[in-house]
Amino acid sequence: MNASPAMPARTATPSRDRPMLAIGLRLLAMVMLSTMFMLIRLAGQNGVSAPEMVFWRQAMAVPLIAGCLLATGRIGVLKTQRLRNHAMRATTGTVGLVCNVTAAMLLPLPVGTTLGFTAPLFAVLITALVLREHVGPWRWTAVVLGFVGVLLITRPGEQAVPLAGLAAGLGAGVVVSIVSFQIRDLARTEAPIACVFWFSFFGALLAAVLLPFYGQFHAPHVWALLVAVGLAGTLAQLLITAALRYGAVASVVVMDYSALIWATLYELTIFGALPPSSIWAGAPLIILAGLIITWREHTLSKRIAPTSALDEGATEEIAA
Repeated sequence: MNASPAMPARTATPSRDRPMLAIGLRLLAMVMLSTMFMLIRLAGQNGVSAPEMVFWRQAMAVPLIAGCLLATGRIGVLKTQRLRNHAMRATTGTVGLVCNVTAAMLLPLPVGTTLGFTAPLFAVLITALVLREHVGPWRWTAVVLGFVGVLLITRPGEQAVPLAGLAAGLGAGVVVSIVSFQIRDLARTEAPIACVFWFSFFGALLAAVLLPFYGQFHAPHVWALLVAVGLAGTLAQLLITAALRYGAVASVVVMDYSALIWATLYELTIFGALPPSSIWAGAPLIILAGLIITWREHTLSKRIAPTSALDEGATEEIAA
Protein backbone atom coordinates (compact mmCIF):
# COMPACT_ATOMS: atom_id res chain seq x y z
CA MET A 1 0.00 0.00 0.00
CA ASN A 2 2.77 2.07 -0.73
CA ALA A 3 3.61 2.34 -1.72
CA SER A 4 2.52 2.22 -4.06
CA PRO A 5 4.15 4.96 -8.82
CA ALA A 6 8.56 3.32 -16.29
CA MET A 7 9.03 6.92 -15.65
CA PRO A 8 11.67 8.53 -17.78
CA ALA A 9 15.24 8.82 -16.77
CA ARG A 10 15.74 12.09 -15.00
CA THR A 11 16.12 15.00 -17.34
CA ALA A 12 18.04 16.98 -14.78
CA THR A 13 21.70 17.48 -15.48
CA PRO A 14 24.25 15.93 -13.13
CA SER A 15 24.93 19.36 -11.64
CA ARG A 16 21.37 19.36 -10.26
CA ASP A 17 21.81 16.08 -8.41
CA ARG A 18 21.17 16.60 -4.71
CA PRO A 19 20.93 13.08 -3.28
CA MET A 20 20.26 14.06 0.33
CA LEU A 21 17.44 16.37 -0.71
CA ALA A 22 16.01 13.63 -2.93
CA ILE A 23 16.07 11.14 -0.06
CA GLY A 24 14.46 13.66 2.29
CA LEU A 25 11.68 14.39 -0.18
CA ARG A 26 11.06 10.69 -0.70
CA LEU A 27 10.91 10.04 3.04
CA LEU A 28 8.43 12.88 3.44
CA ALA A 29 6.37 11.43 0.58
CA MET A 30 6.14 8.14 2.46
CA VAL A 31 4.93 10.00 5.54
CA MET A 32 2.19 11.58 3.43
CA LEU A 33 1.20 8.27 1.85
CA SER A 34 1.03 6.54 5.22
CA THR A 35 -0.99 9.45 6.56
CA MET A 36 -3.38 9.17 3.63
CA PHE A 37 -4.04 5.50 4.35
CA MET A 38 -4.55 6.23 8.03
CA LEU A 39 -7.12 8.89 7.10
CA ILE A 40 -8.78 6.48 4.67
CA ARG A 41 -9.15 3.97 7.50
CA LEU A 42 -10.70 6.64 9.73
CA ALA A 43 -13.06 7.77 6.98
CA GLY A 44 -14.07 4.18 6.34
CA GLN A 45 -14.90 3.77 10.02
CA ASN A 46 -17.15 6.82 9.64
CA GLY A 47 -19.23 5.30 6.85
CA VAL A 48 -17.39 6.39 3.68
CA SER A 49 -17.41 3.65 1.02
CA ALA A 50 -14.39 2.73 -1.09
CA PRO A 51 -15.82 4.05 -4.43
CA GLU A 52 -16.72 7.38 -2.83
CA MET A 53 -13.28 7.59 -1.23
CA VAL A 54 -11.61 7.03 -4.59
CA PHE A 55 -13.68 9.79 -6.21
CA TRP A 56 -12.77 12.43 -3.65
CA ARG A 57 -9.14 11.34 -3.60
CA GLN A 58 -8.89 11.79 -7.37
CA ALA A 59 -11.16 14.80 -7.78
CA MET A 60 -9.35 16.89 -5.20
CA ALA A 61 -5.99 16.28 -6.84
CA VAL A 62 -7.06 17.85 -10.14
CA PRO A 63 -7.46 21.51 -8.99
CA LEU A 64 -4.52 21.20 -6.60
CA ILE A 65 -2.09 20.07 -9.31
CA ALA A 66 -3.48 22.50 -11.88
CA GLY A 67 -3.21 25.33 -9.37
CA CYS A 68 0.42 24.51 -8.62
CA LEU A 69 1.25 24.44 -12.33
CA LEU A 70 -0.56 27.72 -12.96
CA ALA A 71 1.24 29.38 -10.06
CA THR A 72 4.62 28.29 -11.41
CA GLY A 73 3.82 29.04 -15.06
CA ARG A 74 4.09 25.39 -16.10
CA ILE A 75 0.50 24.64 -17.08
CA GLY A 76 1.73 23.93 -20.61
CA VAL A 77 3.23 20.61 -19.49
CA LEU A 78 -0.29 19.17 -19.39
CA LYS A 79 -0.66 19.48 -23.16
CA THR A 80 -0.81 16.01 -24.65
CA GLN A 81 -1.72 14.12 -27.79
CA ARG A 82 -2.11 10.85 -25.90
CA LEU A 83 -5.35 11.30 -24.00
CA ARG A 84 -6.42 7.78 -24.90
CA ASN A 85 -3.26 6.33 -23.35
CA HIS A 86 -3.76 8.43 -20.23
CA ALA A 87 -7.37 7.24 -20.00
CA MET A 88 -6.30 3.60 -20.28
CA ARG A 89 -3.64 4.07 -17.63
CA ALA A 90 -6.17 5.83 -15.38
CA THR A 91 -8.65 2.97 -15.79
CA THR A 92 -6.09 0.42 -14.67
CA GLY A 93 -4.71 2.67 -11.97
CA THR A 94 -8.13 3.42 -10.53
CA VAL A 95 -8.72 -0.31 -10.07
CA GLY A 96 -5.44 -0.42 -8.14
CA LEU A 97 -6.50 2.57 -6.08
CA VAL A 98 -9.77 0.83 -5.18
CA CYS A 99 -7.72 -2.19 -4.08
CA ASN A 100 -5.48 -0.01 -1.94
CA VAL A 101 -8.39 1.79 -0.33
CA THR A 102 -10.13 -1.53 0.38
CA ALA A 103 -6.96 -2.99 1.88
CA ALA A 104 -6.55 0.08 4.10
CA MET A 105 -10.09 -0.37 5.37
CA LEU A 106 -9.89 -4.12 6.02
CA LEU A 107 -6.30 -4.79 7.08
CA PRO A 108 -3.99 -3.49 9.79
CA LEU A 109 -2.00 -0.66 8.25
CA PRO A 110 1.38 -2.46 8.51
CA VAL A 111 -0.04 -5.53 6.73
CA GLY A 112 -1.57 -3.52 3.90
CA THR A 113 1.62 -1.50 3.53
CA THR A 114 3.76 -4.63 3.38
CA LEU A 115 1.53 -6.27 0.77
CA GLY A 116 1.99 -3.13 -1.33
CA PHE A 117 5.70 -3.93 -1.47
CA THR A 118 4.89 -6.98 -3.63
CA ALA A 119 4.46 -4.85 -6.76
CA PRO A 120 8.09 -5.38 -7.92
CA LEU A 121 7.58 -9.14 -7.58
CA PHE A 122 4.60 -9.06 -9.91
CA ALA A 123 6.51 -6.77 -12.28
CA VAL A 124 9.21 -9.43 -12.58
CA LEU A 125 6.58 -12.08 -13.28
CA ILE A 126 5.03 -9.92 -16.00
CA THR A 127 8.47 -9.30 -17.48
CA ALA A 128 9.19 -13.03 -17.67
CA LEU A 129 5.79 -14.56 -18.44
CA VAL A 130 4.07 -11.89 -20.52
CA LEU A 131 6.84 -9.86 -22.12
CA ARG A 132 9.03 -12.96 -22.49
CA GLU A 133 12.15 -11.09 -21.40
CA HIS A 134 15.02 -12.90 -19.75
CA VAL A 135 14.91 -12.95 -15.95
CA GLY A 136 18.01 -14.21 -14.23
CA PRO A 137 18.48 -16.17 -10.99
CA TRP A 138 18.79 -13.08 -8.79
CA ARG A 139 15.33 -11.82 -9.62
CA TRP A 140 13.75 -15.27 -9.52
CA THR A 141 15.26 -15.77 -6.07
CA ALA A 142 13.82 -12.43 -4.99
CA VAL A 143 10.36 -13.42 -6.25
CA VAL A 144 10.48 -16.69 -4.29
CA LEU A 145 11.65 -14.90 -1.13
CA GLY A 146 8.93 -12.30 -1.49
CA PHE A 147 6.09 -14.77 -1.82
CA VAL A 148 7.42 -16.83 1.08
CA GLY A 149 7.08 -13.59 3.05
CA VAL A 150 3.48 -13.24 1.87
CA LEU A 151 2.73 -16.79 3.00
CA LEU A 152 4.19 -16.06 6.43
CA ILE A 153 2.03 -12.96 6.78
CA THR A 154 -1.13 -14.81 5.80
CA ARG A 155 -0.58 -17.60 8.34
CA PRO A 156 -0.44 -15.66 11.59
CA GLY A 157 -1.75 -18.43 13.83
CA GLU A 158 -4.28 -16.93 16.17
CA GLN A 159 -4.87 -13.80 14.07
CA ALA A 160 -6.44 -14.45 10.68
CA VAL A 161 -5.91 -12.01 7.82
CA PRO A 162 -9.30 -11.25 6.19
CA LEU A 163 -9.45 -12.91 2.80
CA ALA A 164 -11.02 -9.87 1.12
CA GLY A 165 -8.31 -7.62 2.52
CA LEU A 166 -5.57 -10.02 1.43
CA ALA A 167 -7.04 -10.17 -2.08
CA ALA A 168 -7.21 -6.37 -2.20
CA GLY A 169 -3.63 -5.95 -0.98
CA LEU A 170 -2.18 -8.42 -3.46
CA GLY A 171 -4.51 -7.15 -6.18
CA ALA A 172 -3.04 -3.69 -5.70
CA GLY A 173 0.43 -5.15 -6.20
CA VAL A 174 -0.64 -6.82 -9.44
CA VAL A 175 -2.34 -3.70 -10.78
CA VAL A 176 0.53 -1.39 -9.86
CA SER A 177 2.98 -3.66 -11.65
CA ILE A 178 0.79 -3.45 -14.77
CA VAL A 179 0.49 0.31 -14.43
CA SER A 180 4.27 0.57 -14.19
CA PHE A 181 4.59 -0.67 -17.75
CA GLN A 182 1.88 1.72 -18.95
CA ILE A 183 3.73 4.60 -17.31
CA ARG A 184 6.97 3.51 -18.91
CA ASP A 185 5.27 3.86 -22.29
CA LEU A 186 3.74 7.25 -21.45
CA ALA A 187 7.07 8.49 -20.11
CA ARG A 188 8.51 8.49 -23.61
CA THR A 189 6.52 11.63 -24.42
CA GLU A 190 4.85 12.89 -21.24
CA ALA A 191 6.13 14.82 -18.24
CA PRO A 192 5.81 13.02 -14.89
CA ILE A 193 3.47 15.64 -13.45
CA ALA A 194 1.27 15.34 -16.54
CA CYS A 195 0.96 11.58 -15.93
CA VAL A 196 -0.14 12.29 -12.36
CA PHE A 197 -2.64 14.98 -13.43
CA TRP A 198 -4.34 12.96 -16.15
CA PHE A 199 -4.47 9.92 -13.89
CA SER A 200 -6.38 11.96 -11.33
CA PHE A 201 -8.58 13.62 -13.96
CA PHE A 202 -9.72 10.46 -15.70
CA GLY A 203 -9.81 8.53 -12.43
CA ALA A 204 -12.24 11.09 -10.99
CA LEU A 205 -14.47 10.77 -14.06
CA LEU A 206 -14.53 6.99 -13.71
CA ALA A 207 -15.30 7.11 -10.00
CA ALA A 208 -18.02 9.73 -10.57
CA VAL A 209 -20.07 7.12 -12.41
CA LEU A 210 -20.53 5.27 -9.11
CA LEU A 211 -21.30 8.33 -6.99
CA PRO A 212 -25.10 8.13 -7.48
CA PHE A 213 -24.96 4.64 -5.95
CA TYR A 214 -22.38 5.16 -3.21
CA GLY A 215 -22.26 8.91 -2.51
CA GLN A 216 -23.90 10.21 0.62
CA PHE A 217 -24.05 13.19 2.93
CA HIS A 218 -21.59 13.26 5.80
CA ALA A 219 -20.98 15.08 9.03
CA PRO A 220 -18.53 18.00 8.84
CA HIS A 221 -15.71 16.04 10.47
CA VAL A 222 -16.06 13.31 7.81
CA TRP A 223 -15.81 15.87 5.02
CA ALA A 224 -12.69 17.17 6.74
CA LEU A 225 -11.26 13.65 6.62
CA LEU A 226 -11.99 13.40 2.89
CA VAL A 227 -10.33 16.77 2.25
CA ALA A 228 -7.31 15.61 4.25
CA VAL A 229 -7.14 12.37 2.21
CA GLY A 230 -7.00 14.36 -1.01
CA LEU A 231 -4.40 16.79 0.31
CA ALA A 232 -2.13 14.07 1.71
CA GLY A 233 -2.29 11.98 -1.46
CA THR A 234 -1.67 14.90 -3.81
CA LEU A 235 1.21 16.22 -1.71
CA ALA A 236 2.72 12.73 -1.75
CA GLN A 237 2.57 12.64 -5.54
CA LEU A 238 4.22 16.03 -5.84
CA LEU A 239 6.97 15.05 -3.38
CA ILE A 240 7.63 11.81 -5.28
CA THR A 241 7.99 13.77 -8.51
CA ALA A 242 10.25 16.34 -6.86
CA ALA A 243 12.47 13.64 -5.33
CA LEU A 244 13.29 12.22 -8.75
CA ARG A 245 14.36 15.64 -9.99
CA TYR A 246 17.27 15.53 -7.57
CA GLY A 247 18.19 11.88 -7.16
CA ALA A 248 18.41 8.59 -9.05
CA VAL A 249 15.58 6.07 -8.88
CA ALA A 250 17.78 3.35 -7.37
CA SER A 251 18.75 5.70 -4.54
CA VAL A 252 15.34 7.03 -3.56
CA VAL A 253 13.10 3.99 -4.11
CA VAL A 254 14.69 2.25 -1.12
CA MET A 255 13.17 4.96 1.08
CA ASP A 256 9.70 3.58 0.29
CA TYR A 257 10.16 0.90 2.91
CA SER A 258 10.11 3.58 5.60
CA ALA A 259 6.33 3.64 5.09
CA LEU A 260 6.16 0.50 7.22
CA ILE A 261 7.49 2.47 10.19
CA TRP A 262 4.79 5.12 9.89
CA ALA A 263 2.06 2.55 9.27
CA THR A 264 3.08 0.74 12.46
CA LEU A 265 3.12 3.96 14.48
CA TYR A 266 -0.33 4.95 13.20
CA GLU A 267 -1.70 1.49 13.92
CA LEU A 268 -0.44 1.74 17.50
CA THR A 269 -1.25 5.37 18.30
CA ILE A 270 -4.44 6.02 16.31
CA PHE A 271 -6.08 2.60 16.31
CA GLY A 272 -4.58 1.25 19.53
CA ALA A 273 -3.45 -2.06 18.07
CA LEU A 274 -0.16 -3.85 17.69
CA PRO A 275 0.70 -5.26 14.24
CA PRO A 276 0.12 -9.02 13.98
CA SER A 277 3.21 -10.98 14.96
CA SER A 278 3.36 -12.52 11.48
CA ILE A 279 4.34 -9.16 9.97
CA TRP A 280 7.76 -9.36 11.62
CA ALA A 281 8.42 -12.70 9.92
CA GLY A 282 7.08 -11.88 6.47
CA ALA A 283 7.92 -8.20 6.01
CA PRO A 284 11.74 -8.60 6.09
CA LEU A 285 11.58 -11.19 3.30
CA ILE A 286 9.33 -9.02 1.12
CA ILE A 287 11.54 -5.98 1.71
CA LEU A 288 14.69 -7.99 1.00
CA ALA A 289 13.12 -9.23 -2.24
CA GLY A 290 12.33 -5.68 -3.31
CA LEU A 291 15.85 -4.53 -2.53
CA ILE A 292 17.35 -7.38 -4.56
CA ILE A 293 15.16 -6.54 -7.54
CA THR A 294 15.98 -2.83 -7.27
CA TRP A 295 19.72 -3.55 -7.04
CA ARG A 296 19.66 -6.04 -9.89
CA GLU A 297 17.66 -3.81 -12.19
CA HIS A 298 20.00 -0.94 -11.41
CA THR A 299 22.91 -3.01 -12.69
CA LEU A 300 21.16 -3.82 -15.97
CA SER A 301 21.69 -0.81 -18.20
CA LYS A 302 19.92 -2.28 -21.23
CA ARG A 303 16.43 -1.50 -19.93
CA ILE A 304 14.51 0.55 -17.39
CA ALA A 305 13.67 -1.45 -14.30
CA PRO A 306 10.06 -2.40 -13.62
CA THR A 307 10.57 -1.15 -10.09
CA SER A 308 11.63 2.25 -11.38
CA ALA A 309 8.23 2.48 -12.97
CA LEU A 310 6.72 2.58 -9.52
CA ASP A 311 8.26 5.90 -8.72
CA GLU A 312 6.16 8.65 -10.22
CA GLY A 313 2.49 7.90 -10.58
CA ALA A 314 2.40 4.25 -9.76
CA THR A 315 3.82 4.55 -6.30
CA GLU A 316 0.90 6.72 -5.42
CA GLU A 317 -1.37 3.90 -6.46
CA ILE A 318 0.39 1.50 -4.13
CA ALA A 319 -0.15 4.22 -1.87
CA ALA A 320 -2.90 6.06 -3.36
